[in-house]
Amino acid sequence: MFVNDTLNKEENMSKLVLGIPKGSLENSTVEMFGKAGYKIKINSRSYYPTIDDDEIECMLIRAQEMARYVEEGILDCGLTGKDWIVESGADVAEITELVYGKVGRKPLKWVLAVPENGPFQKPEDLEGKRISTEAVGMTKKYFADKGINVNVEFSWGATEVKPPRLADAIVEITETGSSLRANKLKIIDELCTSTTRFIANNEAVRDSWKKAKIDKISLLLNSVLRAEGKVGLMLNIENKNLHKIVNLLPALERPTISPLGEEGWSALNTIIDESTVRDLIPEILKNGGHGIVEYPLNKLFY
Repeated sequence: MFVNDTLNKEENMSKLVLGIPKGSLENSTVEMFGKAGYKIKINSRSYYPTIDDDEIECMLIRAQEMARYVEEGILDCGLTGKDWIVESGADVAEITELVYGKVGRKPLKWVLAVPENGPFQKPEDLEGKRISTEAVGMTKKYFADKGINVNVEFSWGATEVKPPRLADAIVEITETGSSLRANKLKIIDELCTSTTRFIANNEAVRDSWKKAKIDKISLLLNSVLRAEGKVGLMLNIENKNLHKIVNLLPALERPTISPLGEEGWSALNTIIDESTVRDLIPEILKNGGHGIVEYPLNKLFY
């Protein structure tokens, strides 16, 4: 009886099926979820990562395919680029924008690139030429809008290595441009920018339990991104110097000031940009700050 009850409980437990983007965003996504409080472990032999939340089931899915599987309800929600949502034409609910990438926190760019020592200097020079890309629909529309007749071919990967032998030019997504430069390519135009979106199936957002779970994940992921580049700062100060130090602080919000047990002293706690710390702390010390502690932040809510 006990075994059957346990099995029935597991079968009846509500599950949210979450798509984790496989590929360039994989590691940064897992890292972001970790800071949000979710430990995701990926086995190189499995497309089903484990997560320390019994109410979530994870699947590794290529970002290019994510929106389609979310639309069909195979996934309740997932993370993918706005570009791939548009490219797929999928009808999904966009929960929130999450600006992060493989190495940085800037929007990604889709660019038109050609061999750096080749004859092509502008898009019009590619009339009648072969373009290789994973974003076929976007690329066809780009050239059609410009009235340029080209042959657009789908690329199964390693797009940067195709010019000049396998293609005359490529349309590729880039974060820093380093891979393009390494393959002796130069950018001659930018098609669009794209950021990561947390998306959900339309039926899932109408389910109250799933919607609450999705909103919770969204809240926590956004709190992680808000905390990046910020640190907390704690210090003690005599009340007579309080005004001077408060004026020094480029605080996110007003600092929290609490009286200490010792008369005439207060404790100050605030959040600042990490980049300001090296210049700020010497000024705080010069103006009477004591016992300064800098601490990292994983999440920031406001």
